[in-house]
Amino acid sequence: MQCHGSGEVLVATQDDQVILVGNPNVGKSALFGALTGRYVTVSNYPGTTVEFTQGTLLQKSQRLVLIDTPGIQSLIPFSEDERATRDILLRSGPQRVLQVTDTKNLKRGLFLITQLAEMGVPLVLSLNMEDEARGRGLFTDSSKLGELLGIDVINTVATRHQGISLLKEALDAPRVPRLRVVYPEAIEEGIEQLEALLPERSLSKRSLALMLLAGDRTLEEWLVLHSSPETLVQVRAVCQERQGKSDEPLSYVINRVRMEVAESLTNQVQSQETVARSDLIAKFGRWTMDPYLGIPFFLAILYLIYEFVGKFGAGTLVNFLENTFFGGVVNPLAVQVVNKTVPFALLRDLIVGNYGLITVGLTYALAIVLPIVGTFFLTFGLLEDSGYLPRLAVMSDRVFRLMGLNGKAVLPMVLGLGCDTMATLTTRILESKKERLIATILLALAIPCSAQLGVILGMLATLSAGYVIIWALILVVVMLVVGYLASLILPGKSSDFLLEIPPLRVPQLSNILVKTVARIEWYLKEAVPLFLLGTLMLFGLDRAGLLQVVERLASPVISGILGLPSRATEAFIIGFLRRDYGAAGLFALSKDGLLDPTQTLVSLVTITLFIPCIANFFIIVKERGLRTALWVSAFIFPFAVLVGGSLNWALRTWGF
Repeated sequence: MQCHGSGEVLVATQDDQVILVGNPNVGKSALFGALTGRYVTVSNYPGTTVEFTQGTLLQKSQRLVLIDTPGIQSLIPFSEDERATRDILLRSGPQRVLQVTDTKNLKRGLFLITQLAEMGVPLVLSLNMEDEARGRGLFTDSSKLGELLGIDVINTVATRHQGISLLKEALDAPRVPRLRVVYPEAIEEGIEQLEALLPERSLSKRSLALMLLAGDRTLEEWLVLHSSPETLVQVRAVCQERQGKSDEPLSYVINRVRMEVAESLTNQVQSQETVARSDLIAKFGRWTMDPYLGIPFFLAILYLIYEFVGKFGAGTLVNFLENTFFGGVVNPLAVQVVNKTVPFALLRDLIVGNYGLITVGLTYALAIVLPIVGTFFLTFGLLEDSGYLPRLAVMSDRVFRLMGLNGKAVLPMVLGLGCDTMATLTTRILESKKERLIATILLALAIPCSAQLGVILGMLATLSAGYVIIWALILVVVMLVVGYLASLILPGKSSDFLLEIPPLRVPQLSNILVKTVARIEWYLKEAVPLFLLGTLMLFGLDRAGLLQVVERLASPVISGILGLPSRATEAFIIGFLRRDYGAAGLFALSKDGLLDPTQTLVSLVTITLFIPCIANFFIIVKERGLRTALWVSAFIFPFAVLVGGSLNWALRTWGF
């Protein structure tokens, strides 16, 4: 390793960008929130942040735009996430880069910094999770590391906002690292040859040359846009000629040298000491992944979620808000005010009638669904912060193998319990096209989103344990059967299962509250307007007499096959606009005593398996194409009715 240069300081300009990069699971998104005050999804496993998130960081008289990028292992892309991060660096040029590194895994972070140094980007390094590193007896000399790299290195604990003020100061004047990695002669000669061919860009030609020598074919597309086809032919010839002079793949040689540099730096600045600490949390973390002990933990967690969301959220909170607050205060007051102030009967009915925006739309959204999704968001935040979710992935790998997937697929599935739309985006963490398509189908079919699941748990809380078990078993069997058949029918191969397991942590109450409040804010902004729109659609259909027509047309399916009252048609019609609104309609029918236990179970199974909401449909179009989205919907709708109808027949025949 050779180091030289002055560590040049760059003066920032108005509206400069700060590109936030780092390995997966280093607390990058938490640091983004601490710097900007804006929340992004924070999870303890790779793959959550799959799209860029932008926020504003005000620095004295400057305004910095902070861009959070997906977690990456290398800037030579082997996944969509890594290519997206590499591309934004290509487009943006060397403005400012903030790299976040897990102090416990310093060598891995320094492997990435060797590539950023070669790009010539002005850089600040955040050594995050310092508290966890010290808890393991790892002590890092950040000052010495800063001297070796020629940049500012700041110790941070993003979840506690430690080191944030120092980090902001360092971002005022980031420096280009003076670290220079020297490669074997064959590679250095290839770099020199390629530099003569490459166009002038904001990033260094040396870094681009190394990407090409390492076999980055995706960079060739960029090269064609910024040079000529002839240049591409020459570049390929140089790469082939250089590879011919090496007994090993050039990508392997390049990465080996970089790792040696990273290891040398780590050994110079980090020391290991023996610390006295309890192994109870570590043992508990191992137990949660045990093939046998892990199952009781999983069932216990499900039971606690059921009690908190299904009993407390859907019972106590819903009863108070719906009956006491809305039923006793808000709705009577709204009816009184509207009747006095609104002259037109049609407008009065629109606001406070049988399908009124207040009496139905806001009541459903705020009194019935909000307390349920709020308690679920709180529970989901606990699972995220604890580090339990990736352990669930390890434990479920064998099951997902039956469906042509691997344990990593549990991540979008669990995220689907928050929002199927977001979860469909995170299927990008799956390596093959086949796996992404299978996961998309299963998300649309059998994974209820948080709002829908919360309402479903509220309805299940009124049933006996037998009905709850039947509902859960049907969903599991449907996922296994559909996934297995899809793995046989769809072409392609399954990928290997590689996943980093973070330490099990005691959740930070402040983080959980921030995430819960932010998700509730999302619900209020995104879901409540759709509830009002759905109410408006029902009002229009009712006034035009079309609702009755649709009910008659759907009666053979709703009343005949499913054995439900005709009013349930409204819930299924509006369920396409938003799944939780459809579930809320069934919840209201159940509370009014219009569904017996068998009808409640049949309706829950059918609405859970029902076609994806319109937002998820459009995301499937975006990710998989219109044709695939139409095929998925065309399969799910009759399949849901078939399963629900079969269940209705079985329960009635056997007298369950």
